[in-house]
Amino acid sequence: MANELTIPLLPCKSIDEIASFYEMLGFSLTYRQTRPNPYVALKREDINLHFYGMDGHVPEQSHSTCLIIVQDTGPLFEAFAAGMRAVHGKMLISGIPRMTRPRLRNDRYTGFTVVDPGGNWIRINKAAAEPEATTKLAKAMENAARQADAHGDERQALKILEGALKRADGSEPELPEVQAYRDELVERITASSPQESGPRPTA
Repeated sequence: MANELTIPLLPCKSIDEIASFYEMLGFSLTYRQTRPNPYVALKREDINLHFYGMDGHVPEQSHSTCLIIVQDTGPLFEAFAAGMRAVHGKMLISGIPRMTRPRLRNDRYTGFTVVDPGGNWIRINKAAAEPEATTKLAKAMENAARQADAHGDERQALKILEGALKRADGSEPELPEVQAYRDELVERITASSPQESGPRPTA
């Protein structure tokens, strides 16, 4: 067989809230029903996401996730970020919903994550693996990205970066990027509410 299509079905508290969020990111509403069960379908080019409303759903405790493979994460990230800025005046980097920036992780893949209002982790990964890191600071950056952006452990990522920055000599080309990521992690930790310390889906 060929040309199969797989579409994830993900939970949410409100299908209207989910629809508004994804429309902000450039998705189009393709189907909506409220009875017998709340259900909404959204599409952006070849990306299809379907959601069902669930009573008692707690986004902060969600384990739901899916993976989207793309040739290049940059254009999709920029489009999503532009949509967020148009509606909120900024990119959402903390709380729920939020989005991380594309970063190379220590699994050799570049990716970013969208955490939607339902607490679903939509992981967008570049299809091709990247070369090995060549400096200790670059490796620390990848380890931190794995912890924070893929696993949701910002505090562990911050420890990794702060330790690496203490050992840096200032000549590393990655230094400004690592410092910016450290500052972002501090903001994310500061803005996080106690309820957001619950379980995170892993990848």
